[in-house]
This record gives sequence, structure tokens and C-alpha cells, in this order.
Amino acid sequence: MWASCNVKIRNCPSAAAAVLRRYLRLRATMAKSKFEYVRDFEADDTCLAHCWVVVRLDGRNFHRFAEKHNFAKPNDSRALHLMTKCAQTVMEELEDIVIAYGQSDEYSFVFKRKSNWFKRRASKFMTHVASQFASSYVFYWRDYFEDQPLLYPPGFDGRGTLAADKNEILFSEFNINYNNEPPMYRKGTVLLWQKVDEVTTKEVKLPVEMEGKKMAVTRTRTKPVPLHCDIIGDAFWKEHPEILDEDS
Repeated sequence: MWASCNVKIRNCPSAAAAVLRRYLRLRATMAKSKFEYVRDFEADDTCLAHCWVVVRLDGRNFHRFAEKHNFAKPNDSRALHLMTKCAQTVMEELEDIVIAYGQSDEYSFVFKRKSNWFKRRASKFMTHVASQFASSYVFYWRDYFEDQPLLYPPGFDGRGTLAADKNEILFSEFNINYNNEPPMYRKGTVLLWQKVDEVTTKEVKLPVEMEGKKMAVTRTRTKPVPLHCDIIGDAFWKEHPEILDEDS
């Protein structure tokens, strides 16, 4: 059974390698054996069919994280742009996300109503979105915080705050009227799939007697584009009916 696994272990200390081998050997032994019955005790976390699945991430202990990393108060545009970049990465890397919405240190991802991704298991939705988002946050950190090193990795869970609480904090601590803030701070960020023209420089091969020439090439691709608009009213949904399309 072990030989069929075809796993190679390299560059590991001998003790760690031995533990890993024992673990893999145990997993291989349990598969298709009398021990496989333990799978019957796995919780059924399948999401209801023909419903939109929403995965919501929120920064865990982000108040402390923001202080340790010298975030600007009350809003740090670098942090918001980094969150949006991570959300774009999640949409591009994972399947079936039709729209995402973010504000402050939280982001929500809506999967297609007919999505059968990982058989609609809630645990799979959560773990894949959370891990992709968190790893992207670390990976792209230096692109947005050039002069601030990342002191420790961030965490994300499922908590949030109320809009009324935010209004009171902004006015009492910073004397800022929430309604006068830029749309990115007031409305948050919506990510929608849109066709975008991208211009790249490409070297074009010419006849032998002529040298190669670099030319600008335009190609159209679909990517998640950030918008700062109101999604509560009907106008947004009438403008983007594809989000709630019956085939989605």
C-alpha cells in the first residue's frame, strides 16, 4: 500500500521525515480499509442547493494589527487597496464567484447560485477563500507598504461591526462626518467581472532584411474590476442584471 503512494520526501530532518512517513503510511492504510468507517462521522455541511453562497471574511484582531503596523487613522488607503488586491486574487484563482464586496477589514464573496464547487461543502468554501485571501495579503504586502515590514501574519475570521458604530467612532474620535468621506470609505468596494482592454508591448518578427520591432498589442480579458458605489438601492442591480441571472 505504501509503495503505491509514490511520495518523495526530501530536505527534511530525519526525525520530521520519519513522522511524516508514519503519517502518510497511516493514511494509506486507512484508505479502502475497515478504518474508512470514520468518514461516516464527518459532519454534512453541504450548502442548500440553488442558493447563493456567501463567504464573509473579517480581519481577526485587526485593531491591534493596524496599530502595530502604523496604519493611518481613521482610514488607510494602502490597507484598503491591499484588501481589494487580495479579493481580486481570490476571484481570479477560485471558481464561480460572481461578486465581492469589501469595507474596512472585511470582504464578502458571493458564489453562483448553481455552483457545485467542492459539492457545495461549506467547509471547503470557507477554507479555500480564507487561505487564498490570507496568503495573498502576505504576498502583496510589500507592494502597498513599502516602508513598513510585516511583523507577523494576519488572521481572518467571521466577525464585523455595525455602520452606526462606525459613524459614532468617526465623529467622536476624529471629528469626521461619515457622509463627507470619499466613496471608497463610505460605500466600500464592489468587485465585478468586466471586460478590460490591456495594452502590452510585444516584439513582432519582421522580414529578414528588417530588424524586429516592438509594438503595442491590445487584448481584451475579463477581470474583477473595483467600483465604489451604492449596492443597497435598486439602481445598481438594474445596471448589472447578470449578477442575479437565472443561469448564474
